[in-house]
Amino acid sequence: MSNSSIHPPGDKIKKAIREFSEQLEAQKGIGRNSILQKVIIQFDLSPKEAEFLRRQCNEE
Repeated sequence: MSNSSIHPPGDKIKKAIREFSEQLEAQKGIGRNSILQKVIIQFDLSPKEAEFLRRQCNEE
């Protein structure tokens, strides 16, 4: 059974967006792109998911 079938689609993205927002608030001195890269790696996002996250986080 694949790992993606355990979590609903988009669940990983929701968690990544939440984590990005929390880190952005907690680490004011660190740039958005640096935090974004860490979140992408932490949640093992695919290139498509990473691009979606970038678009969402840059719209804030």
